[in-house]
Amino acid sequence: MEKEFFFGVLDKGFVELYDSMGDDLRAVESARVSFQKGLSDEKRDRDLIDYLMAHGHESPFEHIVFTFRVKAPLFVARQWLRHRIASINEVSQRYSVVKEEFYIPDHVRIKDEVNRQGSVVTDDEELSEDFIGCIEKHSKAAYEEYRKLLEKGVAREMARIILPTNMYTMWFWTVNARSLMNFLSLRADSHAQYEIQQYALKMGEIFRNVCPWTYEAFLRYNYKGDLLKV
Repeated sequence: MEKEFFFGVLDKGFVELYDSMGDDLRAVESARVSFQKGLSDEKRDRDLIDYLMAHGHESPFEHIVFTFRVKAPLFVARQWLRHRIASINEVSQRYSVVKEEFYIPDHVRIKDEVNRQGSVVTDDEELSEDFIGCIEKHSKAAYEEYRKLLEKGVAREMARIILPTNMYTMWFWTVNARSLMNFLSLRADSHAQYEIQQYALKMGEIFRNVCPWTYEAFLRYNYKGDLLKV
């Protein structure tokens, strides 16, 4: 896969389009098979994608498939897994020794008094320094204890219990375009947590490159978020 489809995210994470099947024209062909017809000219094909999106005929987009390789903190992964219409295989902390890789944010957010589900970046430098220092200290201590437990013979499946949720993990995520659009509506949105927003924005960019007509129609008719742009 082209390097243009690999994006670093957060401090140590990334999202990569590992493989894909189909593009805008696959949705067009899938829709027209009902009438035993195929591709036409560019304008008619593009108009059909607009029509499908505008009228909620979304099954043709299920024939476009993406496989992403993602590296993200555990707490991001657990949010991600709520999107269940997909296939996922994750690095096992039961069978492999965990690497010392933790997400260390470069800012601290505080509770948003207006949007109770949200947060805002604070300009309190002392709080930020204390918060980031605390994360670094406890992440390092947890990993040191993890390694000590392994050296004492504790099974990996037990030793991993003490690791914090800012530990990085990695997984393959295979999803069709219809489910990807649902993910983007919910996660490429200012109401989503900042960290998963950053992954969704990069995936939106990948989607736009692979399926530009579908992406534009999605933003025009079905997108419920507020961060993606044409």
